[in-house]
This record gives sequence, structure tokens and C-alpha cells, in this order.
Amino acid sequence: MLLDTQENLVIDREIAHFFDSQSKYTYEEYLNKAIQHVKSFLDRDQFYSGDFVSDFTSKQHLITPSPTTKLDIDEALQEIKELYLDHTIAFHNPDYVAHLNCPVLLPALVGDLIASSVNTAVETWDQSTSATLIEQEMIRWICSKMELPDTSDGVFTSGGTQSNFMALLLARDDYAFRHFGLNLKENGWSDVVSKFRFFCSEKAHFSIKKNAALMGMGYNAVIPVAVDNKMKMKPDALVQAIEKEKQAGNIPVAIVATAGTTDFGSFDPIDTIAKIAKEYDIWFHVDGAYGGSYVLTETHRHLLNGIGDADSVTIDFHKTMFQPVCSSAFLVRDTKNFKYVSYYADYLNPLEHRDETCPNLIEKSIQTTRRFDALKLWFTLKMTGAKTIGSFLEKVHYLALDLYHSIKDDPFFEIVHQPELSTLVFRFITPGVDNDTMHDRINLYIKNTLFKSGQASVASTKFDDKIYLKFTLLNPKSTISDLLNIIQMIKDTGLQHKTNN
Repeated sequence: MLLDTQENLVIDREIAHFFDSQSKYTYEEYLNKAIQHVKSFLDRDQFYSGDFVSDFTSKQHLITPSPTTKLDIDEALQEIKELYLDHTIAFHNPDYVAHLNCPVLLPALVGDLIASSVNTAVETWDQSTSATLIEQEMIRWICSKMELPDTSDGVFTSGGTQSNFMALLLARDDYAFRHFGLNLKENGWSDVVSKFRFFCSEKAHFSIKKNAALMGMGYNAVIPVAVDNKMKMKPDALVQAIEKEKQAGNIPVAIVATAGTTDFGSFDPIDTIAKIAKEYDIWFHVDGAYGGSYVLTETHRHLLNGIGDADSVTIDFHKTMFQPVCSSAFLVRDTKNFKYVSYYADYLNPLEHRDETCPNLIEKSIQTTRRFDALKLWFTLKMTGAKTIGSFLEKVHYLALDLYHSIKDDPFFEIVHQPELSTLVFRFITPGVDNDTMHDRINLYIKNTLFKSGQASVASTKFDDKIYLKFTLLNPKSTISDLLNIIQMIKDTGLQHKTNN
């Protein structure tokens, strides 16, 4: 049935919203207007408005699209300003020190804009052409920085959790194939796999256990290994854990070392752990989501010694290379191991059409459709440079050390560790009071009060079952004065709670 004239007119008007040669001036107009609203976001004084969930639910009429009313660009931007830009968390604000969210570099934003506009999908050569080569070059660059061999390869991923998932999957399937002749990809589960065990520090990222569960192996397939007083995995405890599992009839298949734990920024002794993995002939993965980028620094490069012996590596550029999310990579020592995730579909990448000169990146990815995330890193390296990025990372490390030395003798604070990277874990205490329950309550009050007021965002964590506060420093434009200002807010809020209670 043909559309009536009125409906055709509406479609003709709305079809102008498509990105093509006819809409290029509208595209320019929309972007220019959007930029003005983003600039207003940058002009905000506070990292957050302090609004509650109830404040947003009262704006449900802005959240829900109307089935009848259509907005023009100015109206839509005004609504998103009221709903989002005036309230969203500003990671560039010096009062935001909570999580692993970095401020982003302008060259990366240019790359992100181009990638989003052109909308290249990088799964196959005939969809991406030269974008494939750019991603491959970014992978070669980071592999060389990690001193991985010429056989190494990698793929961009959505983040550290996905990269760690791929590491455990490849480790499991490789061990099953090499030692038992099992092709898990083709034939599925085998009872012997229930005996497979992964080993990681007790301070490793939660994604290790989560991914083991997603793979059907359960949390208990991950064996936590004790750490020393610097939160680093103990090599002797690792060996003991491996031997204990073997005696119990279980099968060690992989070790995960962490380069930069989430809470403490600690580096496991990678070189020593690599030797242990080699001795037991098991997969060695390094989760460098946080600390991997420190391979670009003079201060921390030695802590990554031995990473060139890893079978796989996780690195998040959107944590410590100042990239917009998502920008992460999973690296493997031998590209042949991607066979455990490859699949050849007749309509997409048939095996008989495989051509090494025109690679299909889908053969290395557990995602199918995937955006051109490598472009923003390419712009960053071209315009900012790896050496400069390394200097930014060194600056936030020294900033964490300055903060540590500034408060370590303050009787109102108890510090867990001297920063090895750019995090500091500490808690507010009332001098002379030995009551952890009270300290826990006060520190949670401090965290929540500062956030809800829009004054500062500080994270919390647990250490020895006690609640601590945590600064995660990723902004090289922050100063020690900025941080001491937050410290004073913490102290004032803690004293206020004590007075009121």
C-alpha cells in the first residue's frame, strides 16, 4: 500500500537527518550547537550537581521520547542539558578522585568524532579497508612496547573484563587441546575441565572470578594467592597453591599476574611469576588494565620486566592513556592462539576466501560488529606522542606520593600503603578512639556526604574487613593543593559527624 501524501512529506523532511553528502551543512550546524552545550558542561564548578535519584525521576518526561512530538536540534540539546550535561559526573574536575576514569585528550576526541560519524565497522576487510591496517599498527606498537615477539598479535576490546575473559578462555582451551586433545570450541564441555584451576593474587580484579563463572567453571576454579605487605603476589605462596591443587587432583592451567591492582596500584613480581608459569608449562596472563600503560614511563618500566614472556596481556588505554571509552586491547604472544575464538561464516568471512593480505579482524574477536576504536589512539600518538603520555603518568604517580607524604603523619588519618602507582588508600580516624565500627560508619558518611553535596567524589574499599577511603589519581592537571583541599573536606566532614553524634 502506497503511503499517503502527508506521510511522504513527513518522511522526506525527516530523511534529511541521515549523514550523507546532502546533510553535511546540517551536520556542521548540529555539531557546532552541540559543542556549545558541551562547553557549558566544562564551565561547571562542581564535579556533580548533587541531585538525588528522585530528582531525575521527576524529569521522566524528559527521559521518555514522545510518540507524537518531535524536537528540533535546539530543543533536544536544551533537554539533554537539563537532564544530563548539568548533572553528569565531570571526570576532568580536580575534585573527582574516585575511580579509574581519566580525563581525555583532545586528539582522541577528534578520532572518536570521525570514527562515530563515518561509522566504520572493523570486523572484515570489505567493511573497514585501511581502518584494519590502522588497528593492526596500533596493536603492533603496543606489542613492541611490551617486548612481545614477532609472532604476537592483538585486538581492540570493550575493556579489561572482556580482555581477561579472552585470556582465560584461550588458556583453558589451549591446555585442553595440548594436554588432552580436546577441542572445546567444536565439541563443548568435558569433565576434566571441571578440574582446571586459575591462579591470581587475592587483590586481582573481580573479573577473573566473574569470567571463570561465565565460562561455566565457577568461582572456585580461581585460586586466590596471598600477597605481601605491599599487596603483591607472593611467589612462594603461588607455588604452594599450585602444589596443593595438584595434590587435590586438580589441574593448574594458568596464572594471572596483575600490573596495577585496582585498589593499591600494586605490581605483582611479573618476571618471577613468568618463570613459575614456564616451569609448570601453563598459560601466563598479565592483567595490565591499569598499570600496563606505565610501560611508557621511566619510573615504572622495570616493574613490567618479564611481560614479554606473557602468553597474553590486557591493557586499557581508556584508564591510563587518556582515551574516551572504549579503548582497550587484548594481546597474545602467538597469533595462532586466536584459533580458539575464530569462526568462519559463509556470509561474512568464509574460510575459502581467507586472504592474509586483506585480514578480517573478526577472526581475533569475540565481538562481531565493532567500532573503529583504534582511531582515537592513532590521533593521540600522532599528535601527543608516547613520551608525553608517559610524562603524564609519571606526574600522577608523583602526585600520589606527595599526597602520601603530606598526610602520613596526620593523627586524623591512617594510611594502608605508600603508593606504587597513583592510588592512595586511607581512612579518617578519631585520635584515641579504637572502635572500627565507628570508624567504618564515619568514613561511609564522609564519602556519601561529599558526593551528595557535589563537593568531591572519593571512592571507598575494604581492607582487613574495615572501610577505607581511596583516591585514584589520573588527572595530570591536578595539583597537591587540589588534593589537600579534598583532604580538608574529609577532615571537616568527619569532625562534623563526630560532633553531631
